[in-house]
Amino acid sequence: MATKPPTGDPVQDAPQVEPAPHAAAGLPAVAHSLRIAQQQMGVRRTAQTLLKVNQKNGFDCPGCAWPEGDKRHTAEFCENGAKAVAEEATLRRVTPGFFAAHPVADLAERSGYWLGQQGRITHPVYLPEGADRYEAVTWERAFAIIAEELTALGSPDEALFYTSGRTSNEAAFLLQLFAREFGTNNLPDCSNMCHESSGSALTETIGIGKGSVSLEDLHQADLIIVAGQNPGTNHPRMLAALEKAKTSGAKIISVNPLPEAGMERFKNPQTPQGMLKGTALNDLFLQIRIGGDQALFRLLNKLILAAEGAVDTAFVAEHTHGYEEFAQAAEAADWDETLTATGLTRAEIEQALALVLASKRTIVCWAMGLTQHKHSVPTIREIVNFLLLRGNIGRPGAGVCPVRGHSNVQGDRTMGIFERPAPAFLDALDKEFGITSPRHHGLDVVRSIQALRDGEAKVFFAMGGNFVAATPDTAVTEAAMRRARLTVHVSTKLNRSHAVTGTRALILPTLGRTDKDVQAGGKQFVTVEDSMGMVHASRGNLTPASPHLLSEPAIVARLARAVLGTGSRTDWEAFERDYATIRDRISRVVPGFEDFNTRIARPGGFTLPHAPRDERRFPTATGRANFTAAPVEYPGLPDGRLLLQTLRSHDQYNTTIYGLDDRYRGIKGGRRIVMVNPEDAAALGLTDGAYTDLVSEWKDGVERRADGFRIVHYPTARGCAAAYYPETNVLVPLDSTADTSNTPASKSVVIRFENTRSV
Repeated sequence: MATKPPTGDPVQDAPQVEPAPHAAAGLPAVAHSLRIAQQQMGVRRTAQTLLKVNQKNGFDCPGCAWPEGDKRHTAEFCENGAKAVAEEATLRRVTPGFFAAHPVADLAERSGYWLGQQGRITHPVYLPEGADRYEAVTWERAFAIIAEELTALGSPDEALFYTSGRTSNEAAFLLQLFAREFGTNNLPDCSNMCHESSGSALTETIGIGKGSVSLEDLHQADLIIVAGQNPGTNHPRMLAALEKAKTSGAKIISVNPLPEAGMERFKNPQTPQGMLKGTALNDLFLQIRIGGDQALFRLLNKLILAAEGAVDTAFVAEHTHGYEEFAQAAEAADWDETLTATGLTRAEIEQALALVLASKRTIVCWAMGLTQHKHSVPTIREIVNFLLLRGNIGRPGAGVCPVRGHSNVQGDRTMGIFERPAPAFLDALDKEFGITSPRHHGLDVVRSIQALRDGEAKVFFAMGGNFVAATPDTAVTEAAMRRARLTVHVSTKLNRSHAVTGTRALILPTLGRTDKDVQAGGKQFVTVEDSMGMVHASRGNLTPASPHLLSEPAIVARLARAVLGTGSRTDWEAFERDYATIRDRISRVVPGFEDFNTRIARPGGFTLPHAPRDERRFPTATGRANFTAAPVEYPGLPDGRLLLQTLRSHDQYNTTIYGLDDRYRGIKGGRRIVMVNPEDAAALGLTDGAYTDLVSEWKDGVERRADGFRIVHYPTARGCAAAYYPETNVLVPLDSTADTSNTPASKSVVIRFENTRSV
């Protein structure tokens, strides 16, 4: 049987620290996965569930968006995927009795770990105005409350409809349709906080805001550069793809301020040799200073230009625009400035250049380490420059590879979850449904928080996610949420956002990916899009956690009926009854989804078209791939300060905390730690094992503090520190965002240390 959830909240600021390992996965990953799964699900349910994860006739892992190949292993999941599935398929339950015993004030004092461990929510619950705890409510009453608040607004733009990346294509399409029929483009989503910088840069440079490579391209590459990404913790199944590439002769460069066990050696638990010996993945580890990536790629571009025969002149002439201006900027790159910005040596950069020049097929992969800086968009544009120079877009085994996190974050954007939709998309939507969508831009995540803070938004509706814990400037965000008239969260489990409410609040429990979904039209399935543009079906196989749950499409359909009433010509009841009717409408609105129902019936799904990859056609304003020439930027560092990056522990997925260990960094039993290079620690008087308060510095002069962090001497890049989010989100100013994309700059926070003390 599964164990009961913890009753007490464990201490999180007294971790044990031991030497970090130099390999990832292997037998410890298997053992940990099974232990967590059996604690949550029991032995029988563990086997019943894990054997269906990421299978063609099974369900999509609710964790990351890494793609699956055509041939799949029986155990097609990673350690963190097993944890994600276990937490969703858990036997633990949060009933109305739980809410009766735990006032909101009590929930607000609990850690995110404790909240998540309580289990699946079984009933819709409501927090009336002035009440101190949630109470059970009927679905009819819940939708009436939302309709009451929405129809009382002075403008549809006073409502916010947030979407997390786990939302299916069908539910996302319905939510954006409802929002636009209601009259707003306020559709912030988790992309605003992660890969918005990637989308902004790629749309401008190659004409589509998605990656251009497939899983097969990774296997065929000569050189793979993994920059600003920790695959061993954040995308563990990527390690198997890198291993396969390495076996085929690829070279791998890792660009990261921290050494990562998974990139040092991967012990593949799916093969006997992998379990015993493993594969060393890194050919070169560039331990870059935080935020120095643009400077690195700019100098590499200068050196490529200077190398005889290195530029693919035919590709540049036929397919690109802006080369001359770019080349002039690149030739001005300065060695000394680059070494300062990156913290690297000349020899390391020359070694990287040799690998670049020896490669005919190069891929650059990246994640949050590149997208969450003020200069993130110019950094990614510089990577595109780097690839264009040698014709490495639209060539097998080459291209751009932004690695998305949540399992359908890319699909949600494809379905129209975007505050700044393209006119062509709105035109197609209006034609199909006979509505008039608003044309003015809506609010992204940061601007939504500002609107709540300033009283300009009054209703907040979240389809999944943990908005309060995921967003920056925690104190400001929480105060903003409490100004709302109504907060609504469609959720499977408890999280911090349920304890930070508006005047009134609702929690609407929904089916998870692992649950069977049976509607009036029979058993249903949903679809998702992975990080490489493959669309496939997801079918749950478990009896739902409660008979009182509704699916996400059903929730949106019923909400639309309650709010829009007879004034809507859309057949929302048909959408709830049979999701195939949703896919029929998607096929007539979203390019690439033609004949959706027929194509999704094929095992493994289908790949969406990508003009730069498929035809070397670039749908930009110039009709070509665009070179760019932005000034080189990198964060400054005042004396006595360090640059902090926020990151995940290994026992974590986004804001979901599975446990209190970070096995690959040697941290056990705690989360309130700050990793500091021993030489920096000596200069600042920061003793290993002592405790300190972190204070961030921003131009507004506001003091933002995170108290009680254990100092851990760790081999980070000099001048850099690292700590886990969401605990350090409080240090990230709301107005500290990336230019163009407005993504919070969580990876380059200037901090000082105060009140340092020994235990």
